Amino acid sequence: MVKIRLRKSGPYVVESEDVEIIDWNGVPYVIGRRPVALCRCGASATKPFCDGTHSKRGFEAAEAACPERSRGAVPESKE
Repeated sequence: MVKIRLRKSGPYVVESEDVEIIDWNGVPYVIGRRPVALCRCGASATKPFCDGTHSKRGFEAAEAACPERSRGAVPESKE
């Protein structure tokens, strides 16, 4: 099983030795170190990988797991 951990206001961390990152053309990226940290702030100079820029830019993520999402429930529409 692949585990993806979200660091608070940081990257997505892929904790698996058996993972491959492939671009839209089907070309795999060279993964230099494990675990793999993927940018989620959008400011990394080494996208799709995290280079720590989020801490310099003051990136603050709003996402956090909640029980409903963890169980796969779909939020109700507010219409």
